[in-house]
Amino acid sequence: MNKSTLIIAVLMLTIGLGAGYWLSGGNSTNAVVSDEKKPLFYRNPMNPSVTSPVPAKDSMGMDYVPVYAEEDTKPAEREILFYRNPMNPSVTSPVPAKDSMGMDYVPVYADDESSEVVGTVKIDPVIVQNIGVRTAKAQQTAISRTIRAVGRVDFDEERMARLHPKIEGWIEDIRVDKTGQNVADDEVLLSIYSPKLVSAQQEYLLALNNLKALEKSPFEEIKQGARDLARNSRERLLLLDVPEHQIRELEQTRKIKKSLHIHSPVAGTVIRIGSRQGQYVTPKTELYMMVDLSQVWVYADVYEYELPWVKIGDEVEMTLASVPGKTFSGSLEYIYPYAESKTRTTKVRLVFDNRELLLRPDMFAEVSIKSDKQNNAVVIPAEAVIRSGGRPQVFVVRAPGKFEPRFVKLGVESSGEVAVLDGISAGEEVVTSAQFLVDSESKLREATAKMMEGLQDSGEGEDDAKNMKGHSGMNHSDETMIEHTPEDAEVHSGHNMGQEMKPSKQGAHEHD
Repeated sequence: MNKSTLIIAVLMLTIGLGAGYWLSGGNSTNAVVSDEKKPLFYRNPMNPSVTSPVPAKDSMGMDYVPVYAEEDTKPAEREILFYRNPMNPSVTSPVPAKDSMGMDYVPVYADDESSEVVGTVKIDPVIVQNIGVRTAKAQQTAISRTIRAVGRVDFDEERMARLHPKIEGWIEDIRVDKTGQNVADDEVLLSIYSPKLVSAQQEYLLALNNLKALEKSPFEEIKQGARDLARNSRERLLLLDVPEHQIRELEQTRKIKKSLHIHSPVAGTVIRIGSRQGQYVTPKTELYMMVDLSQVWVYADVYEYELPWVKIGDEVEMTLASVPGKTFSGSLEYIYPYAESKTRTTKVRLVFDNRELLLRPDMFAEVSIKSDKQNNAVVIPAEAVIRSGGRPQVFVVRAPGKFEPRFVKLGVESSGEVAVLDGISAGEEVVTSAQFLVDSESKLREATAKMMEGLQDSGEGEDDAKNMKGHSGMNHSDETMIEHTPEDAEVHSGHNMGQEMKPSKQGAHEHD
């Protein structure tokens, strides 16, 4: 019993030692295998975007870092912001595309550092707050080019009236005797005595009496003649501007009026009076000048370089110093076909409604002509544009504290806003204040990046020069060997020839 137990214990100990040795051997094998794993490639320690398939050194003598399969794990699916032209980073596309050379656009990810445009700035949010960075979103709205000019209010020439008498006579009574006085249509202005009007009334009364006497005549021609005479006499009174109500009064009373009324032909404001009570007037005398001020014209001068933007029908806004806080709306009605020789400007005519009579002729006004209207334009604040250099640019907010410079193509500018034709999409956020500080930091980053690229290129050039120098030294030694070889060959050939000549001399001596 004890013997069998001892045998079993020895067997168990042997099996345990064997298992432990086997396990330790397997782990060491795995360790050796793991130690002998091969890297996928080697990466520049200062610039991770530069790689090499074999071990190498950078321009500063630092070894490239090996990258193994475990380190090259596939990242999680990232969000693609947009696609960028590989040859022109400022050209982007929301969908995959190709450039004119057939090259695919490069995707730009939300968390991809290597896809940043040169000059992209990252600023701590606290510093952003301290330097006063403000932003605004690009909006898609209507915008028009605003042409500003100085206007002068004037009368509407189509609503002006000049009143002259059609007969000679004397002013008996003047009822409207003040300039600036408003008159209604067909309102009595004055009374005039004229012998010609008196004789015309007498003729009409005789024609009426003759018609009454011949109305019962059996001869139709005589009755028709009496009717024609009465009608012609009445028409003569109308042609002499005798008012209708006085003609009816003459027909009813059959009494001649010494003075007859002159009525206003239009409703408006009297701006000039050419006669006074008791004055003798003729058809050449201007009795009144009246104008309807419910609508006025405004003349504005437009410079030559702004003239191509102006079109008939453009909307116009006008403000006056005498009416603060109120904006009048009108339209451009006419562009005059000639220019002013002294000012080199072209006159345009604007029409405004003036029912409140706030616009007075000869007043000066500030006019804004809304021309070249675009309905669906991408608009940003004009202060967001940096106009330093040959091309305007803006800074686009890519993430909190991350600003990307982008060149833009601008359109019309109006009221502190500017339309962007290319470079910005609706909804993108741009920097509107402190952008010059951001721009200086961006320029510094861009210059530093270019300098680092130059240093890398110069380092690679030095390595190539060293390699070329080593190869040229080897070639020089080869040439040296080639130059010495003929001398050695000559020595060796002389030596051989001496050796060859010696036996011959001996042979000849022996023969002799």
